[in-house]
Amino acid sequence: MDRNPCPPLPLGAIRRRPSYAGYPPMRIVLAPNAFKGTLTAVEAAQAMAEGIRRVLPEADLVFVPIADGGDGTVEALVAATGGERRSLLVRGPLDQPVQASYGLLEGGAVAVIEMARASGLALLPPDRRDPRITTTYGVGELLQHAYDQGARRFIVGIGGSATNDGGAGMAQALGYHLLDARGLELGPGGAALASLDRIHVGGVHGDWSAASVQVASDVTNPLTGRHGASAVYGPQKGATPQVVAELDAALRRLAAVIRRDLGREVETLPGAGAAGGLGAGLVAFTGAELRPGADLVMDAIRLDDRLRGADLVLTGEGRLDAQTARFGKGPAAVARRARAAGIPVIAIAGGVADHAEVLAIFDGLEATVSSTTPLEEAMAQAGPLLTDATERAIRRRAKLPA
Repeated sequence: MDRNPCPPLPLGAIRRRPSYAGYPPMRIVLAPNAFKGTLTAVEAAQAMAEGIRRVLPEADLVFVPIADGGDGTVEALVAATGGERRSLLVRGPLDQPVQASYGLLEGGAVAVIEMARASGLALLPPDRRDPRITTTYGVGELLQHAYDQGARRFIVGIGGSATNDGGAGMAQALGYHLLDARGLELGPGGAALASLDRIHVGGVHGDWSAASVQVASDVTNPLTGRHGASAVYGPQKGATPQVVAELDAALRRLAAVIRRDLGREVETLPGAGAAGGLGAGLVAFTGAELRPGADLVMDAIRLDDRLRGADLVLTGEGRLDAQTARFGKGPAAVARRARAAGIPVIAIAGGVADHAEVLAIFDGLEATVSSTTPLEEAMAQAGPLLTDATERAIRRRAKLPA
């Protein structure tokens, strides 16, 4: 943030003070998503807090930065629950070493993993993207490391992948052997799955049947076919039409062998095609459950508990539009739960579109910038602009003069 004259409250903590200037102290929950490209969810919550303090310095503030399973999920959950980070060197999408981190919550019982930190598209320059050979091996290394540290509950965000291997690399990192007809281990990448003959489970390093793995996935694509992983997401990872057909056939082979050797049907499962089929792989090899990302995160941070006794909730992200409402993104999930508890919700965003549809799920909206504000200025001053917008929203809500 550019400025923060007051030290931030501990994230997740509540500070109570006596009434101020005749107004009873308000308990306000700050639950913003990241403002993509400018502020993390934690920074956004702190900017909102500064705006509130200008108007109601004695307010009780509950910091609950949120995420919806994508980028920033580890940071938001660690901050909201007082967790910790762990970091290790893993194999990147092209087998290059990548320093990746994950979160441990509840004293290490729960691990939070973002697959993009180990196997993400952002880790590769455009000219090196090739879903035939990229691997999820590093994701498996993160899972295994957290398991070895004692975690038995896992939250896995699978957005932003560079891969199309159906989670095969992840499975190999967990100790599964994916073998061809000669009994040799398959190489990395989705194309190699065309040669898959059988899956050997004897080398698995942990008892994943005793673990709980929940996957944050907001897509419903099946593993294969014209709506599957290869056809829908392959092109953005560098796949030509010919490569899409090759990868789709390879994933069909993977699904068939999983069906025969592991007894799990993943080919037509909604969400199996997420992250190049990693959704299917997590279900097949760890017994994972696929869940909407925002709701999974809200449960993990115990948002419903944190809403108790609140007078107002502030949420927001970089842009609010029809997608926010229709696809249950983070701020919409916050609004649903707050309204169910009878608590008004104000959303603050850099931009607000489809005003009527967005207004239907919030009790108030505030934009940080006007339509004439240059984009460069809006991004450079995101923190102060969010603070100012929060101050305006609180003054209006408390019926105080500007």
